[in-house]
Amino acid sequence: MKRFLGFVRKEFYHIFRDKRSLFILFGMPVAQILLFGFAITNEINNVDIAVLNQSKDVNTQEITQKIDASKYFTIKRFLTSEKEIEEAFKKGDIKAVINFEKDFSEHLIKEGQGSIQILTDATDPNTASAITNYISSIIQSYQQQQNQGVQMDYQIHPEVRMVYNPELKSVFMFVPGVMTIILMLVSAMMTSISITREKELGTMEILLVSPLSSFQVIVGKVVPYIFLSMINAAIIIFLGITVFKMPIAGNLILLGLESVLFIITSLALGILISTMVKSQQTAMMISLMGLMLPVILLSGFIFPISSMPAPLQVISNIVPAKWFITIAKGIMLKGIGLSYLWKETLILIGMTVFFIALSIKKYKIRLE
Repeated sequence: MKRFLGFVRKEFYHIFRDKRSLFILFGMPVAQILLFGFAITNEINNVDIAVLNQSKDVNTQEITQKIDASKYFTIKRFLTSEKEIEEAFKKGDIKAVINFEKDFSEHLIKEGQGSIQILTDATDPNTASAITNYISSIIQSYQQQQNQGVQMDYQIHPEVRMVYNPELKSVFMFVPGVMTIILMLVSAMMTSISITREKELGTMEILLVSPLSSFQVIVGKVVPYIFLSMINAAIIIFLGITVFKMPIAGNLILLGLESVLFIITSLALGILISTMVKSQQTAMMISLMGLMLPVILLSGFIFPISSMPAPLQVISNIVPAKWFITIAKGIMLKGIGLSYLWKETLILIGMTVFFIALSIKKYKIRLE
């Protein structure tokens, strides 16, 4: 046991002596959580739009003012003819045009309806769809105000309630995902270069002839990073709560324990990579480039897995990040406990055991 503790102490010395590793371990996660949290959003704010008001009556002016008064849109230009619409889009300085028909108020009074055309720049389909929905919602709100006191037969009023995220803040979706990606990539990358560093420095022979068993070497390489990654997880959760006002509806201790489990899973995967390659550069490329795309695309972080083709849905099951994102969102947003998350927890435990067992086997092969 004393030899093992000495080996772990030696690993801590190695980590703290390497300033670049410390920067990657602590600097990158903080920068990434702030960058992702503020930059990645599906909300719209202060979007520049243009208005073509061919009617110029009271109703069109009121609707225009209501749209401009919202925090979502800024009316940048007032067009004078439909010929200017295409030119405005080509310049790229506006994302949408609201086109009021001629004699809008007159049609509204005589026929009971008026036409408003909403044109959006669909080079970004998601943003275009969001802009259309927001403008339509504002117009619908104006219409309801005008129709107060007017009785109509068979009126249907659907009541919509958003559960767990009533304000539809995209940051509530991205913080658990970013936390998962950072812990996965940083943990896997740091441990993936641990054994390859020994090979490049020529100290691998010392490990090969040491009295430590394969299991002790593998665990000894992982233990220091468990503690350091736990600090990382605490920093990320703290930033999520303080900077992005991320709610923690569930048990914070359970979230911490599940984070530790996921960290161990990621570290075990990094050790497995480390035992299979010969250079730190190769290990870093595999742990970063090889893991980044599957983690981002197949974890459900950005794209819903249910919308993917069946083969990709099956492949996503072997991505540890998929299961931790489910756990993190469940605890943070839904406030659920282990009674609902036991399956995901067992899957992560199974993956951890598999990665460590395979790492030991690969390490033994190199001993021979």
